[in-house]
Amino acid sequence: MSVTNESKRQALKARFARKEIVTAPGIFDMISAKMADSMGFDCLYMTGFGTVASYLGLPDAGLATYTDMVNRVAAFCGGTKTPMICDGDTGYGGLLNVAHTVHGYEQAGAAGIQLEDQEFPKKCGHTPGRRVIALEDMVRKIKVAVESRSDRNFQIVARTDARTSLGLDEALRRADAYAKAGADVLFVESPESVEELAKIGSTFDMPLLVNVVEGGRTPQLAPDELQKLGFSLAIYPASGFLTVAKALKDVYGEILARKGTEGAASGMYPFSEMCELMGFPEVWAFDRAHAD
Repeated sequence: MSVTNESKRQALKARFARKEIVTAPGIFDMISAKMADSMGFDCLYMTGFGTVASYLGLPDAGLATYTDMVNRVAAFCGGTKTPMICDGDTGYGGLLNVAHTVHGYEQAGAAGIQLEDQEFPKKCGHTPGRRVIALEDMVRKIKVAVESRSDRNFQIVARTDARTSLGLDEALRRADAYAKAGADVLFVESPESVEELAKIGSTFDMPLLVNVVEGGRTPQLAPDELQKLGFSLAIYPASGFLTVAKALKDVYGEILARKGTEGAASGMYPFSEMCELMGFPEVWAFDRAHAD
């Protein structure tokens, strides 16, 4: 039975209403998307860093266009059954661009979109040099995003990057304004202590997202601890591509040094299971059904 985009969005909104934290792995290409989709997560997160890196081989620094990203949204969401929140950067321009982006991401199958208050060109979270636009400008973007969605279950995730450059109080002030503008989920990026996480959690009574980045600015806490602090969604955007990059470096180094992979074979995902993950059994069944 196929899963519709509408049912994915309904499921995600209902899941947030349960007040139990959702853990969402970062997906960045079709292999990671299909792997995560097969494992029973309630939500997946399309990471901007990983998607731009894998698709374009570029840093997540405002270089990817709307066309680049909506292409990936359509591929990822079309090939999976799990609700997915997709990184929409700054909305790729002004208010008209934001409306176009929300419509495009929704049509492409996303269950939600993350929009941030950085200046263009944006920079990846947990990296230096991030600057934010005026609060009033981002409020207008959130209002336009809410007005532009066709499905009220499509989640608008409002992210502020103000903590790093302007402090936590300003970040909280902005998050409050974005909530009043109609955001469904608030995302205060890069809090730098458990005390800051607790303050964010105690300030808002609505779904809150926390960004868990290995090696980033925010303390690494277990999901149950984050739930106690008031968070509804913990995303792990970098975990997958950092693990894959390490595995690739190791096996390619083995090939270079030893001219083969005998020493690395035990650490590889089985070829037969990869064939199954990618859907080859259906291809083989089709071939048998239509054999001469």
